[in-house]
Amino acid sequence: MRVLGIEGTAWAASAAIYDDADDTVCIESNPYQPDSGGIHPREAAEHMGEALPEVIDQVLAQAAETAGNAVADTDAPNAYNIDCVAFSRGPGLGPCLRTVGTAARAAAQALDVPLVGVNHMIAHLEIGRHESGFDSPVCLNASGANAHLLGYHNGRYRVLGETMDTGVGNALDKFTRHIGWEHPGGPKVEEAAKDGALIDLPYVVKGMDFSFSGIMSAAKTAADEGEAIEDICFSLQEHLFGMLTEVAERALSLTGTDELVLGGGVGQNARLQSMLATMCAERGAAFHVPEARFLRDNAGMIAVVGAKQFAAGQTIAIADSTVDPNFRPDEVAVAWREGEASVARGRGDATTSPAEAAAAARSTRRGAEAVVTTVEPADCAFELPGRSVRKRRLSKPYRHPELDATLTSERTTAEARLTAEARAAGVPTPLVWDVATETATIHLQHVGEADLAERLNAETVATVGRHLATLHDAGMVHGDPTTRNVRVGDRVWLIDFGLGFHTGHVEDYAMDLHVLRQSLTATAADPAPLLDAVIDGYTAVGEPAVVDRLATVADRGRYQ
Repeated sequence: MRVLGIEGTAWAASAAIYDDADDTVCIESNPYQPDSGGIHPREAAEHMGEALPEVIDQVLAQAAETAGNAVADTDAPNAYNIDCVAFSRGPGLGPCLRTVGTAARAAAQALDVPLVGVNHMIAHLEIGRHESGFDSPVCLNASGANAHLLGYHNGRYRVLGETMDTGVGNALDKFTRHIGWEHPGGPKVEEAAKDGALIDLPYVVKGMDFSFSGIMSAAKTAADEGEAIEDICFSLQEHLFGMLTEVAERALSLTGTDELVLGGGVGQNARLQSMLATMCAERGAAFHVPEARFLRDNAGMIAVVGAKQFAAGQTIAIADSTVDPNFRPDEVAVAWREGEASVARGRGDATTSPAEAAAAARSTRRGAEAVVTTVEPADCAFELPGRSVRKRRLSKPYRHPELDATLTSERTTAEARLTAEARAAGVPTPLVWDVATETATIHLQHVGEADLAERLNAETVATVGRHLATLHDAGMVHGDPTTRNVRVGDRVWLIDFGLGFHTGHVEDYAMDLHVLRQSLTATAADPAPLLDAVIDGYTAVGEPAVVDRLATVADRGRYQ
């Protein structure tokens, strides 16, 4: 099979030929370079209109040669042995996408072959999976306009976590434009960071979501106040990439998978690659970075995914081939992976036996941040009334030591304090029996028989919704209410308040609900009734304004 791929979502006018017979990809690209500032959509679209015919002709000429036809013979219909034309339908800049769509339709009609519309962000994931041979990895997409985590579950790619404001590349570009550097800013930040030292900047993780607007504002302010640019660049990388690596580890922990692939243009950054590699090595997870030509925007990945979709019968009629600047990856029916393993294959389900649950309860488990060990009374260093849990936060070698020490101390203290305060407010939580901040260790009452992930049903998740409402009414948020941070037994218990804080803002309460709903979508076999049950439980106790705000918070995700 031969596929002509066409890409042009933002800046790269690119065409490629993928030949599955020998698994080769030929790519020709002509990037748009603005005279000043960031990408100007109209200028970028004009560049696409001029550059796409050239790069398409270049790859078709090569295709003609390898098809055994002379370039002079290409006036004949499909002298290139092309089976289909694949193009980026979105997400991206509307004017650019429309130009690409027009070029793809013209090419498909000229070659008399079917058309395939590809989600650009799924292509970033699939090219990593294709190269690595991984079964069902989590993918961290770190690109200019986007930042998110994807994983395959029940026929679709699920958004496990995402930026709630701007993409990571755009965040870097906003800073570099502020100080007068030309686009693109990412490579310039990487170079300047080599001579920098750590300064304090915001570090914002919300479950597996993250936010970059605060850190960008702080970086601009630091520059205006005279902080050394090298120090700001160094600290931007340490904070931004530390956040991305942390949420990637949280996604591995939530799903139970041990495979991670990197995608997106920012993925070319050596410091980000190093952080992710260190994290995966420590967890015993496999990690793959695609070739550099596949990290930046390119038509090669579009052609490879187009081949998969074509083989699965996912072609699109010309009349239906409109582009979508907000094309979410979870809108795509992933027919080419039908019957394959879910990214959540490492999680249990409602069929977990009591014996299995009991064995798990006696084990030592590693989460995203800590090692949790169940301790019997006879093995405890001090007298306790029953089985306990020793939770020790681990230092993270991928993070800067100063930043890591600060986060570890703050989260240990927050967990101990908020666990007790939530219990006093009427939310079932473990008793806190001992806290050792110097070793980041908390000794807690053992509660429940299994994680919520192994006991998913409408009744239990509705109870979680009620607990969150009670917590919010007391002016607190959990910060990370996922299916790993709820225990189920004779009661439903909330645990792990390390990302929690006091607040009076409806926005923060709605974000708590969003994190819970996202984790259910990523791990449940049939999430729809569970999502409804969460809201039913919350509204029975909580303020309607929080549920009203939830839709706004969800819409703030990059792909809504």
